[in-house]
Amino acid sequence: MLTLASDFGSPYPAAMKGAILSRTDAQLVDVTHDLPRQDVRAAAFWLREVFPTFPPAVHLAVVDPGVGTDRAVLALKAGDHVLVGPDNGLLLPAARRLSDDISAYHVAFDEPASTTFHGRDVFAPLAAEIHERGAEILAADDRFTHTHEYETVTFPEPDSLDGAVRGDVLVVDGFGNAITNVPGTVLDGHVGTEVIVNGESVPARRTYAAVEHGQRLVTVGSHDNVELAVNRGRGEDGFGVGPGDRVVLELS
Repeated sequence: MLTLASDFGSPYPAAMKGAILSRTDAQLVDVTHDLPRQDVRAAAFWLREVFPTFPPAVHLAVVDPGVGTDRAVLALKAGDHVLVGPDNGLLLPAARRLSDDISAYHVAFDEPASTTFHGRDVFAPLAAEIHERGAEILAADDRFTHTHEYETVTFPEPDSLDGAVRGDVLVVDGFGNAITNVPGTVLDGHVGTEVIVNGESVPARRTYAAVEHGQRLVTVGSHDNVELAVNRGRGEDGFGVGPGDRVVLELS
């Protein structure tokens, strides 16, 4: 299996698939090509949440604002998985979620004619070759240099205050749910009550449908973080927040 994820939209992913299928008969699985455009940290969050659901695979992921610059090409062996993409921090959160046993390699490559589409011209052929030859190529081929120096992204940690937690919105999903960095365990014992979000009282509930249509709520998403939502609406609008905004939860 070879998965593909990018911020390319359409039709660029088809060119990556063509480059792969001309080299290997891998089973291709599109994770998404609608990752937040050029937002490496937000994309890294989604890859971290999605990749662990897959069986062992080669994962090709491209969100690459530095395409064509001197940023390195990275291949990560994480347990039975291999992740391929730009060395800009995109891959590390997912790799760390996949395995505690990570080996990182910078990959030498010849600059292709196009300096704006490394997804097709660099990463796709590399992922296809790793799929075809196996992860053993990382240690056996002199194009791969084992390294302990690579870029990573970090997610902010929430702060515990007196009777409250101060966190940040990490991402907003396609439903408009504002996903924070506050762990869902903060709501233990408070579901079914009211909590204060940025100074306003909001019900904490287990499901979206536990409140009326259009009503705001605080809940715990499948990612195990607190999210701000609106039943059949958009939490980002209902709470007036977006990625990077501060959220303060006061618990009764």
